[in-house]
Amino acid sequence: MNWLKSTLLPSKPPRPPYTVLTKDHLRWKAHQYTNVETQTFYVMADNGTLVLAQVIYSNIAGIHTTAVFNTKIFDLSGEGKHIWHSDALSNFMFDEQMLCFGADNMTITLNEEGDAYHIKSTVNQDSLVDLKFTRKAPGFAIGKDGTSYFGTDPKNPWGSMTHSFWPRCAVEGSITTKDKTYDLAGRGVFIPALQGMKPHHAAARWNFLNFQTPTYSAIMMEYTTPPSYGSTKVNVGAILKDDEIVYAGVNNTATHTGSTSDPDSDWPEPTSIKWEWAGQTADGQELSAEVDGPLGKRLDRIDVMGEVPGFIKAIAGSVAGTRPYIYQFSPTDKLSLKLKIGDTDITEEGFMFSESTFIS
Repeated sequence: MNWLKSTLLPSKPPRPPYTVLTKDHLRWKAHQYTNVETQTFYVMADNGTLVLAQVIYSNIAGIHTTAVFNTKIFDLSGEGKHIWHSDALSNFMFDEQMLCFGADNMTITLNEEGDAYHIKSTVNQDSLVDLKFTRKAPGFAIGKDGTSYFGTDPKNPWGSMTHSFWPRCAVEGSITTKDKTYDLAGRGVFIPALQGMKPHHAAARWNFLNFQTPTYSAIMMEYTTPPSYGSTKVNVGAILKDDEIVYAGVNNTATHTGSTSDPDSDWPEPTSIKWEWAGQTADGQELSAEVDGPLGKRLDRIDVMGEVPGFIKAIAGSVAGTRPYIYQFSPTDKLSLKLKIGDTDITEEGFMFSESTFIS
């Protein structure tokens, strides 16, 4: 009887499906094989300005490394007059702890506490960058460190993908162009990522959402592996409020509910997407959330092979059958985050930025 009672005792609650990021998770890997490693910073300024700043560090077959710094100030009118700069970096390096990145006239520095990045660049005189991202809610990675592995032998995978997230940051600073200085005080998202394989082997499709309301941050990234790897969908998503993670997990979906054929790329460009999250909060309450609605006029369509042909072709190797295009959206008509936690329903309008990528 004592044995029976012991087996029926409640088990320990399952480990959360995510890991809260520490400073150690933010180290650059700089692997010596074909891979692409990025740090991407998204800014949603209080004045409505939308900005991307990104460093791309790539290694080709362990014999050649390159680094590029990209900045983009989006034209939200939909007319496509973005201020876009992509500059090759010289004499790039990491600090001894692999936490900070530097190059001639450019630095990305993580503070001692591990909760703020300072991005400074004078690489391009038409895009002078001075930005500070301060984490306001915990960062997270799904599982132990946010890595998905490819292959039939778990001990010897032939490829990997890693994504981590700071979905809720405070931003201060500016970007100065030849015409004006953009005040970028507001909200931000930081995503470090590692693609430890050729891009077209990793995924055939991507969907990404960054949705910010006054109270909540909702984020989702989904990729679909190529048919040769089962056309498997891998989804990472989270809902955060103020200074806490409300939910983070993998039971999420991104569904293109409307599309139109793009005559230039022949891809089904989405016109509306429904983003859905489902799971449990940290205290065990059932949670469901959605952002659903039309995407409006696209901000941009990026022909990746046309924009950076040398870089991508060198990484991809054989590019037969790949036609990578990125579609970017930020609707002028605000959409809403509809959130249900237990018996409580919450709806808040917010600012949305999304990307849909087709590769093969």
